[in-house]
Amino acid sequence: MTGDSEDPNDEVQYHVEVGEGDVADAVLLPGNPERIEKITRFWDTAEEVAHHREYRTVTGDYEGTPISVTSTGIGSPSAAIAVEELARVGVETYIRVGSCGAIQPDMEVGDLVITTGGVRQEGTSEAYVREDYPAVADYEVVSALVAAAERLGYDYHTGITMSADSFYAGQGRPGFEGFEAAGSDELVESLKEANVKNIEMEASAILTLANIYGLRAGAVCSVFANRETGEFLTEGENRAAETASLAVKLLAQMDEVKAEAGVDRWHPGLSLE
Repeated sequence: MTGDSEDPNDEVQYHVEVGEGDVADAVLLPGNPERIEKITRFWDTAEEVAHHREYRTVTGDYEGTPISVTSTGIGSPSAAIAVEELARVGVETYIRVGSCGAIQPDMEVGDLVITTGGVRQEGTSEAYVREDYPAVADYEVVSALVAAAERLGYDYHTGITMSADSFYAGQGRPGFEGFEAAGSDELVESLKEANVKNIEMEASAILTLANIYGLRAGAVCSVFANRETGEFLTEGENRAAETASLAVKLLAQMDEVKAEAGVDRWHPGLSLE
C-alpha cells in the first residue's frame, strides 16, 4: 500500500491486501480461513491472491463464472472490514458462507439456513446506521441461493438470522465458571418464539453494510448445532460451500438475462432456462 494515491480504490487494501483485478465481482465470505479449501474444491480453478491476518483470498472459476472467496475471521468487526475493502476494489456481491446454531426444533444438523434478514445483535452495524435500520438480504441473492439448494437437492430453511457479538454470553451460553449474563436464560426462547431460525456472528453486519452501499449480499449457513434439541455435529460445510458457489453462477446468469431484457432487477417474469 503506497499511501500516495488520493483514490483508495487504486491501492492494495490495508487489511485484505488485494487490489483491483485480484478478485471477482462476487465474493464468498467464510469466517474460518481453513474453510477456503472446502469451498474451492468445487471450483474449476483457484489461485491464492492474498493472505494477511485472518483475511485469506482466493480467486478462480466456477463452471465458467469468475468467483472469489475471502475469509473474515470471527465476528462482525472483521467481516465489516472485508466488505469495506472489497467494495473499494469493485466487489458488488457478497455471500456469507458459514456455520450456525439452529433454534427451531424442525431444523436438522446439516441443514442449510438461507438468511432473508437479520436481528442486529452485533455492535458493528450500529457504528454505521441507526439501530432500527433493517438488515435485509438482497432478494436476488436469496433467490439464487434457494435455486442452488433446490438444484443440488439440499435441505434448507429460509428466514431471520440473529447475529451476535459473543459466542458465549451473547448467545445465551454460560461463560467462565458458569457466569450468566443478564437475560441470557431467556434469549434463545424469545428468539425462537419470534420465529428466528438461527444464530451466528456476521450476517447482519454484512447485510447492513451492503444495503447502505447499494451492494448485493446474502448468507447461507450450515447447521452445526440445534439449541432446541441439543444435537451438535460439524456437518454440512460442503453443502453450504457448493450452494454458495452455484448461486454465484446463477446470479451471473440472472444479470445476463436482465441485461438482455433491459431491466434493472430480477423478477419472476424472467427465466434462466
